[in-house]
Amino acid sequence: MKTEYESPFNTRYASPEMKYIFSPERKFRAWRALWVALAKAEQKLGAPITGEQIAELERFKDDINYAEAEAREKIVRHDVMAHIYAYGLQCPAAKPIIHLGATSCYVGDNADLIIAGEALDLIKIKISSIIKALADFARRHKSLPTLAFTHFQPAQLTTVGKRACLWIYDLYLDYQKFDKREKILLGCKGTTGTQASFLELFNGDAEKVKALDLAIAREMGYEKTAPVSGQTYSRKLDSEIMDILRGAAESAAKFSSDIRLLQHLKEIEEPFEKNQIGSSAMAYKRNPMRSERIAALSRFVIANSLNAPLTAAAQWFERTLDDSANRRLAISESFLAVDSILNIYLNIAVGLVVYPNVIRKRIDEEIPFMATENILMNAVKKGGDRQELHEKIRLRSIEAAEEVKLRGRPNDLLERLAADADFNLTREELRDILKPEKYIGLCEMQVDEFLASLKVEDPALDNYELEF
Repeated sequence: MKTEYESPFNTRYASPEMKYIFSPERKFRAWRALWVALAKAEQKLGAPITGEQIAELERFKDDINYAEAEAREKIVRHDVMAHIYAYGLQCPAAKPIIHLGATSCYVGDNADLIIAGEALDLIKIKISSIIKALADFARRHKSLPTLAFTHFQPAQLTTVGKRACLWIYDLYLDYQKFDKREKILLGCKGTTGTQASFLELFNGDAEKVKALDLAIAREMGYEKTAPVSGQTYSRKLDSEIMDILRGAAESAAKFSSDIRLLQHLKEIEEPFEKNQIGSSAMAYKRNPMRSERIAALSRFVIANSLNAPLTAAAQWFERTLDDSANRRLAISESFLAVDSILNIYLNIAVGLVVYPNVIRKRIDEEIPFMATENILMNAVKKGGDRQELHEKIRLRSIEAAEEVKLRGRPNDLLERLAADADFNLTREELRDILKPEKYIGLCEMQVDEFLASLKVEDPALDNYELEF
């Protein structure tokens, strides 16, 4: 029995890929890659660093001696200095030049941006996969009429596929944010962002200092660094990242709410495995547990997203450390939560179950009321008086509604109108007027045109082992 707290994201929800991205192993490998990039760039620009020293750093870049680093950190109480010390034990020749001219934020902040970028790439792939799954669903059901609701009250008709496009559009708005986000690193800015230590290293040559920044970025696969900074990159970048995550959570939560309502109506259900148990007490129940989990995790992300703007707003001048513990928790756990949300979302999207007969039954109960204007027009064409017929429809509608609400009987408005000679319409003519496909407007066209307009990369989830 384990006796220490473990995050549910680690034990229950997040994918192995996202958990690795935020693991100590990934962070410390990024640190060492940044130290190698710094040494290479400094050597290229004339700093006293040898090829042998760089080769030594390269040789041990991914072979991290954690025991030595952990032991040293207990003594010095500084994680970056502890890892510099441990790297130096492995690389005695390169030891004097590791971290040359840099501050802790050189590895800390640059690694944070690299890791966030990798995590966003994974989130983007998963969103595109969900869009693809929902698009397939929308195409299959673009012509299937269903009752639409405003205020969760019956309104007009839509189609199952058109409604799915509402979910897709929310996700597509989130998806577009990825390309709008500027991909940059902090670079090597020094203690207060002035790059004074690097200016000293290169004997006052400002062009070499600027070239150093760009060379490090390119070595790490980036093309830009922050144009200005204090010791850290602007924490508003964290707010932008958290905004993307919050948006994904909002979209997923809206979808999950709709599925929970539809499952209550018995029209559409999330997948339910053969041996799955819906309730410990009521064996017959099929609770929408996956959608409920999305709702719960989304609420966590939306609330947690406030941490980033609050932290950005509280920074003092060029650097303050009251951001560290907050960022360590808020950013990583938001990524793990959104990863978990999207895993569940994709699982539901590819397995949605539609019940057309239930959908049609609900339409049949409501459509006589919705069709009254069309009925009126057809009766007028046959010689009826529009004003008189309008009043009769109003009265017959009230009577039919009372039958439904007070006595629990089926909607008999159709029969009432057919029996009224003033309307001069047969039951067959009335049934033709009430065909649901006549009340879905441009749904089919909207689905086709909307899906054709999407510019989404083909998902590459083959590289990921997703667990639902």
